[in-house]
Amino acid sequence: MTKRRHLPALAATAALATAACSDDESPGAGDDASRLAMDDFPRGETLYSTGTAWGPPGDFNPISAGQVTGLNGLGYEYLFLLDTAEQRLTPWLAESGQWTGGLEYELTLREGVSWSDGKRLTADDVAYTVELGKIDGVPYAAVWDWLEAVEVLDERSLRFTFSEARHQEWDNFLYTNEIVPKHVYEAYTPEELVSGTLDPDPVVSGPYAVHSYDETRVAWVRRDDWWATEALGLQVRPRFIVDLVTPGNADILNMLIEGRLDLANNFMPGVDDFLTGDPALTTYFDKPPFMAPFNVAMLVPNTTREPLDDPEFRRAVAFAISPGQIVDAVYGGMVTEAHPTGLLPVWERYYDAEAIGDDGFVFEPSQAVAILTEAGYTDEDGDGFVETREGEPFSLQLIVPDGWTDWEAAAQSLASDLVDAGIDCTAVFLDAAEVDAARESGDFDLVVNNNSRITNSPWSHFQNLFQLPVAEIQRNGNFSRWENEEAWELTQELSTLATDDPRYAEVITELELITVQDLPAIPVWYNGAWSQASNAVWTGWPTAERSPGVYPSFWNEMWGMGAVRMLADLRPAE
Repeated sequence: MTKRRHLPALAATAALATAACSDDESPGAGDDASRLAMDDFPRGETLYSTGTAWGPPGDFNPISAGQVTGLNGLGYEYLFLLDTAEQRLTPWLAESGQWTGGLEYELTLREGVSWSDGKRLTADDVAYTVELGKIDGVPYAAVWDWLEAVEVLDERSLRFTFSEARHQEWDNFLYTNEIVPKHVYEAYTPEELVSGTLDPDPVVSGPYAVHSYDETRVAWVRRDDWWATEALGLQVRPRFIVDLVTPGNADILNMLIEGRLDLANNFMPGVDDFLTGDPALTTYFDKPPFMAPFNVAMLVPNTTREPLDDPEFRRAVAFAISPGQIVDAVYGGMVTEAHPTGLLPVWERYYDAEAIGDDGFVFEPSQAVAILTEAGYTDEDGDGFVETREGEPFSLQLIVPDGWTDWEAAAQSLASDLVDAGIDCTAVFLDAAEVDAARESGDFDLVVNNNSRITNSPWSHFQNLFQLPVAEIQRNGNFSRWENEEAWELTQELSTLATDDPRYAEVITELELITVQDLPAIPVWYNGAWSQASNAVWTGWPTAERSPGVYPSFWNEMWGMGAVRMLADLRPAE
């Protein structure tokens, strides 16, 4: 699940400021990097980032969900990368891959890829990594629900045999799961692989290796023998990367402006005021919304509770809330309103206004009131709030994590809109772990969630909305617990279709219609891929004009979407 990035104040701020202050008088590129302390890295060769780590680094296990920033991407790598602009996979560790039969897929690895200990990366490593999914608790274990076997054909080739050819899910697997070295990982027990922190000096295939770390940061050093330099002509520019545990908002802004920090992947309101400074900050767009839409924030109702179990009541809620108020007042134009289907702008080619027809919705409070009245929700006791159809009073709580200031303000705006429409609702702020537990267990009325994000296919969005069966604990989707067998069958069909199959777009249209009719979740706004970069030391940051689809972000999800290319495009500022 996508982790949110917000800005708590940490006591480590002073240490972080010191960490980013090494000047150009420090030892140069000719020195042995292993002998340099982090505070001695030459500033002109070091990229400082923040916004992904919220506590001391310590988990160097790529199989777990809490790994340190960059372990996937800088260290471990993927078979393919996703080109989000073109919505297609591009070969990475793999040289090629294709379906050779209805239920068979063959993959060929690049020649000349080696691990950082000098051993060759082979088909055995790929097969071993995939077969780790047979261990309970491995995040990608579900692939074995429809994958039957992995066969190593030779040192560079494999054949995958499936019980069901889920084209979209398989593409998703290929760019979201890192390959690990068999000769290292086979020494670990299944328990260690699932929950252990593993070796903090990992054997990797990527452009960087772990240099060192402490309570406030983790440092990476460039590998001069990275395979992609020769194979693809890619040379990552920063010799060192230091990712800092996130300090407070004011500290981040000051560090960016003063050139002590290069990249901040946080939500920072008002950043547009600093896009014309000297040196100017860079964002993905040079005008609102500034950030690339990356996931959709949705108001999720618990459909096991009355009256949220009624699609007509949910429809009234959709008309009652004002996404524009959140876009303008909460985010200052740094986000955009979501499409009624929740499909992100990268999938706008699939928007079907004709199919949605009269089932779409906009902010129209009078329409919300009319829907409530027609559906039998009226205010019989005169307290200003409607009762259930049976005449019972009710009140709703909308929960979001405490300290997530933008979501707190958004929740208050949403609750106020519902109150204006005659629905008793209060915004409540809980510890983030409490919100996670409530959302997953179904112990809530309303919650804001952004689990639906950019992937290779709209399939993932509909899986997030309609996944069945509903379990006691819902970790990956369908937090509303809405049960629509037809929608789930269509979602499963969508996963099996190739993107160029005519039926692919047809199924998406059918699912769009069900989405706006059932409203298992109500799309509100597109959350941004938060990113602001300083041009004081490094320049050439990705923008929509210069490098569409490559996001200037160190978030874990971004490395499989080509974030490593950012490091090759950067150049020292003059």
